[in-house]
Order: sequence, then structure tokens, then C-alpha cells
Amino acid sequence: MFLQDTATAVQAADSVANKLQTTLNTIAGMDTEEAISFISKGILSFFADVLICIVIYYVGRAIVRYIDRLLGRVFSKRGVEVSIAKFARSMIRAIIYIGIAFAILNQLGIETTSFLAIFASVGVGVGMAMSGTLQNFAGGVMVLLTRPFKIGDYVQMQGVEGTIKEIRLFNTTINTVDNKMIIVPNGNIVSNIINNFSAEDIRRVDWTFSIRYGDDYDTAKQAIEEVLKADSRVMTEPAPFVALSALADSSINIVVRVWTKASDYWGVYFDMNEKIYKTLPTKGLHFPYPHVDVTLTKEN
Repeated sequence: MFLQDTATAVQAADSVANKLQTTLNTIAGMDTEEAISFISKGILSFFADVLICIVIYYVGRAIVRYIDRLLGRVFSKRGVEVSIAKFARSMIRAIIYIGIAFAILNQLGIETTSFLAIFASVGVGVGMAMSGTLQNFAGGVMVLLTRPFKIGDYVQMQGVEGTIKEIRLFNTTINTVDNKMIIVPNGNIVSNIINNFSAEDIRRVDWTFSIRYGDDYDTAKQAIEEVLKADSRVMTEPAPFVALSALADSSINIVVRVWTKASDYWGVYFDMNEKIYKTLPTKGLHFPYPHVDVTLTKEN
């Protein structure tokens, strides 16, 4: 296809050369006065076309600047992501300038059909060669438009977990808790599950505490509720939930669920582990450990 379009362009160039040769032959067949008149008219026509091309360029440039400023205000008002706003504005500017270039070529009498065909062929070839890159680009546009996460969010995706550091058109940068930088292609992000821990203002914290058989469950429940009530980070609405969840082989398991601000999640989780560990023994309660009862029978 590309070779065919190139051949078409060559044919167009040959046609222009033939027209030029025909014009020169026409001038050669004229007398001096007719030749001067013919050339003068040609020069005037050429300069008129050049003047029109200059007008087309400056008017087109003014239109580009106006549209660019208008889009800038619209994107800013709508809160469009900066990266995609810049990309969209640059693409629209490029498209308009290409249109201006073709308008100027047409005004000068240059055939543009072949150029369009060549550009189309080149575009198809480049698109096929960069299919993976274009997929990541499309994914970046989707991420910027749908906003499943933003910079600063703590997320889990593509087998990695960390804080979003930067969102680009082709990839997203994540910082892990041990300060490793991981770059994830956007094409993979939009086609897989994203777990955004920062999307909501509040989160539920879950624990399972165990006491041994023979300990008083009501005492344990009351002690846990007192510890929860004393922590101002634990929300009262929704109310904390404490219940006996299972009678295990070696323990009585108590499930505890509370709600807190997303920013306080890990602080509440670790602090509560420490407080419960220190509080329950003061109430006469014991943390169990796996054991096996063995009964020995004496034979006669």
C-alpha cells in the first residue's frame, strides 16, 4: 500500500514537471512582447497566491490561538487532568496547523491527495509497530478521564501495593512502603482489578482475639469495649462490633470490627493489638496456645 501511494506521489510530481515543460514550450513559441505579457501575468498570479497563502497562515494561526485559549479555560473549569489537557490542546493545534498547510498547498496549485495517502500509510505502519505503546497511551487517557485513583492514593494493583507518585500518559509510578519505585504500564491497569484503599474517607478495621476455654467471655467483651471507647480515633457511628465468632480447638475467638478514618487505619490497628494484649491479662484472662490433652491408662 505504501509503495502504491509513493508511486502516486511520483506520478503527481511528473505531472507538475510536464506542466512546467509545456508552459516553457508555450513561452518559447511566443514573440518577445507576448512572452513578457504572459510572464508578467504569471508573476502577478503567483504573488497573488502567495499573498493569499500568507493571509491563510496568519488567520489560521489566530484561530489556533483562540481555540487553544478557549480549551484551556474549558479544561480548567471542568477540572480536567493537567496531563490530558496539555495533550488534547497540542493534538488539536497540530491538526489545525496540518489543515492550514494543506490549504496553502492547494492555493499554490500543489496536489495534496497523494500526500494524504502517504501520511495515512505511514500512520498505519507506525500504529502497527507501536501497538503496545498505543495501548498504554489509550490506558493512560482512560485513567486520566475515569480517575480510579489520584496522586497520593494507596492502591493495590498488578501484584504491587503502594502510594501513587505520578500518573503519566503511558505508565503510572508507585512507591512501595519500603521505598521502591515501581512503574506499571497503563494498558495493564485499565484491564485489571484496582484496589484503592484511599478512595473512601473511612475504613473498617478487623481483629480476631482469642481467650482460652474457662475464661469469662463477658469479662473479655467488656474489657475490649472499654479499650475501644477510650480511643478517640474509633468511630461511635457506625458502632464498634464485638462478638464471639468461633469455638476453636484450643480457644474462644472474639471478632472485633470498628470504623475509623482511612488515614488512621494502621495506627488504630497496631495500637489496638498492643492495648488488648496488655489489658486482657489484668482482667484475669489468658491468651491460649495450641495444646493437646493426653490421657494415660494403666493396664493391669
